[in-house]
Amino acid sequence: MDNNVLTASLADAMVRVTEETAIASERLAGRGDEKKADAAAVDAMRKAFNAVDFQGRVVIGEGERDEAPMLYIGEEVGTGKGPAIDIALDPLEGTTLTAKAMANALAVLAIAPRGGLLHAPDTYMDKLAIGPGYPEGIVSLDATPAENIQALAKHSGRRVEDMTVCVLDRPRHQDIIDSLRSAGARIALISDGDVAGVIATTNKLTGIDMYVGQGGAPEGVLAAAALKCVGGQMYGRLVFRNDDEKKRATRVGITDFGKTYSLNELASGETVFCATGVTKGNLLDGVLFRDGRVHTHTLVMTSTDGMVRYVRSSRKV
Repeated sequence: MDNNVLTASLADAMVRVTEETAIASERLAGRGDEKKADAAAVDAMRKAFNAVDFQGRVVIGEGERDEAPMLYIGEEVGTGKGPAIDIALDPLEGTTLTAKAMANALAVLAIAPRGGLLHAPDTYMDKLAIGPGYPEGIVSLDATPAENIQALAKHSGRRVEDMTVCVLDRPRHQDIIDSLRSAGARIALISDGDVAGVIATTNKLTGIDMYVGQGGAPEGVLAAAALKCVGGQMYGRLVFRNDDEKKRATRVGITDFGKTYSLNELASGETVFCATGVTKGNLLDGVLFRDGRVHTHTLVMTSTDGMVRYVRSSRKV
């Protein structure tokens, strides 16, 4: 890891940030109030950032300044000392999951040197992601989901019937679901949290071979930062529903509205990715309060050395 920018101590500090955020979020789990849970996460993450010696700038955040009081795009966080860092964040990925105490809610962030993360507007994005071990270009957003999973199966020497694709359970994805089922693939439908869905492709133990579907563009950048650490592939194409969304894209410097972004365009710099489980999921355990202590489970990945590390922490409440 570059000792001048993404130091090991900075990566460890980001683990502490997502831990503190997850702990604050979990206290609202199962209480049916999405807004309160999200507000607790945002407040905790901002406080944790401001204890870190770095010049942090939010490039993927809670919205534009007039829409979000904290962690808005362009907000400066940290002590102002140390390296200049861009941040993509989702303090609570899965607000509905948390409010209902359902699986796979996460506190998530990624950091990179200045200019290392795409400034994605708050629009939708068509996404396609696979884990490491495949040749470049084996899948494409211009191919059908059936063609993509068939290509992965052929390369890996497996039957399509043994391949599993993660898809966000939305009416807009019915054509994707129909295509995959026509090929015979298994589909793991998720109710929320497409960052977790993309990250699942990085770990063979999850059984997820591919992620495909349309979700938030900011979350696409976060997921790309994670995939970059393990050598996966991801493609994203912005989807605009109206002229206002195109204006948002223009404000962050995007002019080619039909461009397909590769992984290294979504996350062009070296990255550190951190996710702490809020509720128990297929990758991470959730926050647990027991006997006067709080236990957390965090995934931290760094692209410079391909490190993937799971951190279990326990501290007094």
